Amino acid sequence: MLRSAVPILAFCNSAETIAFYTQKLGFTFHSEWDGYLIFSREQVFIHLWFTEDPAIPKHTGCYINVNNVAQLYQEYEQQGIIHPNGKLALMPWGMRQFSILDNNGNIIHFGEPSENEDKSAENTV
Repeated sequence: MLRSAVPILAFCNSAETIAFYTQKLGFTFHSEWDGYLIFSREQVFIHLWFTEDPAIPKHTGCYINVNNVAQLYQEYEQQGIIHPNGKLALMPWGMRQFSILDNNGNIIHFGEPSENEDKSAENTV
């Protein structure tokens, strides 16, 4: 029954957030109205709501499942946005993942099951 979910994160500055999500993360900006932003990249949507309290985004985040996490990691590493404690790693729960902080302080984890990465590596050889 359930098909997808859309994370709703907090933001403090509209122009800076639009620039970060489009220029650094490669998302497409769709619209802004009444303190609400909508972005997408491929099949993933992220919504953000405005807050004047800069502490709020530091307590929110999301997890995005991806294919070819190593390739996305390289893209974001070149942008210089990988969290210092969020380097690409195999986690005990079987996911290869990395993390970034957006310009507001929201943490975003990107990951895929480790067996998917092995299969995608086999397909590229």
